[in-house]
Amino acid sequence: MQKDDTIRRVSAAELEARRARRPSRTDLARLRAMTEAETERAIAADPDFRDQPEDWLARAEAVMPAPKQLLSLRIDQDVLDWFKRQGPGYQTRINAVLRAFVEQARKRPA
Repeated sequence: MQKDDTIRRVSAAELEARRARRPSRTDLARLRAMTEAETERAIAADPDFRDQPEDWLARAEAVMPAPKQLLSLRIDQDVLDWFKRQGPGYQTRINAVLRAFVEQARKRPA
């Protein structure tokens, strides 16, 4: 939406032109040029992929996330500022922290 809260329609061509002005930051040429061994080394060096079992893909299942609920929530300013300083996606991170708390609480005996 624009600042005056009006809805603006755009054509598919205009959307494509906007995407062209913001090129991808992924270096596809470099990725395509990588050998299988280089790809394996890159995966092994990725801290997000470390300690994954060899058969993780065979056991993986697609899960659709539940829709989020819109909520008005009062949070201490310093807490909110800390999450915002971590960069874009602060609301997602707040949700992840709350989810971790709930999952731990569920594991505790009643």
